[in-house]
Amino acid sequence: MGGAGILLLLLAGAGVVVAWRPPKGKCPPRCSCSKDSALCEGSPDLPVSFSPTLLSLSLVRTGVTQLKAGSFLRIPSLHLLLFTSNSFSVIEDDAFAGLSHLQYLFIEDNEIGSISKNALRGLRSLTHLSLANNHLETLPRFLFRGLDTLTHVDLRGNPFQCDCRVLWLLQWMPTVNASVGTGACAGPASLSHMQLHHLDPKTFKCRAIELSWFQTVGESALSVEPFSYQGEPHIVLAQPFAGRCLILSWDYSLQRFRPEEELPAASVVSCKPLVLGPSLFVLAARLWGGSQLWARPSPGLRLAPTQTLAPRRLLRPNDAELLWLEGQPCFVVADASKAGSTTLLCRDGPGFYPHQSLHAWHRDTDAEALELDGRPHLLLASASQRPVLFHWTGGRFERRTDIPEAEDVYATRHFQAGGDVFLCLTRYIGDSMVMRWDGSMFRLLQQLPSRGAHVFQPLLIARDQLAILGSDFAFSQVLRLEPDKGLLEPLQELGPPALVAPRAFAHITMAGRRFLFAACFKGPTQIYQHHEIDLSA
Repeated sequence: MGGAGILLLLLAGAGVVVAWRPPKGKCPPRCSCSKDSALCEGSPDLPVSFSPTLLSLSLVRTGVTQLKAGSFLRIPSLHLLLFTSNSFSVIEDDAFAGLSHLQYLFIEDNEIGSISKNALRGLRSLTHLSLANNHLETLPRFLFRGLDTLTHVDLRGNPFQCDCRVLWLLQWMPTVNASVGTGACAGPASLSHMQLHHLDPKTFKCRAIELSWFQTVGESALSVEPFSYQGEPHIVLAQPFAGRCLILSWDYSLQRFRPEEELPAASVVSCKPLVLGPSLFVLAARLWGGSQLWARPSPGLRLAPTQTLAPRRLLRPNDAELLWLEGQPCFVVADASKAGSTTLLCRDGPGFYPHQSLHAWHRDTDAEALELDGRPHLLLASASQRPVLFHWTGGRFERRTDIPEAEDVYATRHFQAGGDVFLCLTRYIGDSMVMRWDGSMFRLLQQLPSRGAHVFQPLLIARDQLAILGSDFAFSQVLRLEPDKGLLEPLQELGPPALVAPRAFAHITMAGRRFLFAACFKGPTQIYQHHEIDLSA
């Protein structure tokens, strides 16, 4: 090689840089020298010093175990640096600091198993990089950040584990104007011997989510409903033993949820909010004393009871849902008594009044509003027969069909994914079910063992379609829809703390953070925070 010649950088066993320039007429042991170059194997007998104007250095078979930060600060003029057959296994951050003129870096046939993510920081002139034939199973993300002048990269001969840790590398290669030699995968077994450049980044599943405990809200609850009022998200809990609907909002100072207002409602089973412009309504469905409508005409006022709802029809309400029919808001309240009936209440002037009685004498336990084929539908579950599907026609709901093979269903909830409509059907004992609409009927797609389940709640949180299967006897299970399979797959168990008889789940986004509320009948409401985890980091 030309220029100032090739000289040898000798690293002492402690990792300290010692540099050497051959004195005239002399050459250290185990070195061969010429007029302007020297090549040494092993370590010299004496400490020596290099000229700070050297252009090229080589290391061959030294006893150094690592390259520490700032190892080459005394020779900033280097253009080429080569390491061959050395025993060091670690390269630390900023190991090559100060080498802003370095163009060629060859670290080959060594025992390197770990390289820090900032090891190559500052090599702004680097064009050729080789890490070939080492023991690297992965490379840290952003290892090549700032190396904009690279034209050749050689990574061959390393036992790469082709899991999520190499995803960033696969995504990086097409974005650079450099030839990259990657070699083959050493693992996992399913990808062994496959060339890295043949891997498709789209097939890697490297994003995970986790729900971790955030806060506890005292008192048990049967329902939890999110709503937005005046641009601020809120939550309302139906707390039967406390005899109230409790509205929660976010405390920006304490970074926690706090009570904002409570509505006295003895034996309440559901608190359903409705926002119409500046007005807020809350339907409080109660087992005893009649269901009520509370209203706040404008911000700054407190909610006040304004109406008793269908006292002769709603004798034992079990669920309440909001739906829009022909541009008007309506509530449907499922009634579980023999003498009462599930009732559709629609807005008429200042209040909500019975529009239609549905499914009398069937002891309905749940109502679910959904849209099928562009029309409003209503699904009622009851203790006496299979769930019945109604469709809106001629200003009223008419029976359309029932759901086959779905006896003993306590509740139903629907979700949409990929253009399809799915149902989650809750069964207390046996198998809860997932069904898909085929255009005329809901067909069984999946069965999931239930152990004391009263709720099987689908929730779309960020990009994830989740479903939570509650249990009175075991941990509640969080499942996630896998688009490739079209099935719900187990994700995690909720807890600790464990949920005690969960009855409802809801999700709310607050201050850029996502939360899951779990209302429990025999224990306090628990709040979990949703975290996204990048497994390729």
